[in-house]
Amino acid sequence: MGCGMQRAIILLLKGEFLASIKMYPALIPLLVMFGYLAFHLKFNFENGPQILKYLFIFNVLLIVINFLTNLI
Repeated sequence: MGCGMQRAIILLLKGEFLASIKMYPALIPLLVMFGYLAFHLKFNFENGPQILKYLFIFNVLLIVINFLTNLI
């Protein structure tokens, strides 16, 4: 289901933001989620687990929708 993520990361590193989003739409939200997870582990935010749960659900939905649209 993660097909295209590596190419999207390379495009993002090259500065091609829109091409990266078109290649794999869940990349930016995944990076945000992992960044928030790192800050939560360091600073222990009060509502951190709930926010991470919603970010995870959002990312899973994006990945599944992207997979299904590429399948069609």
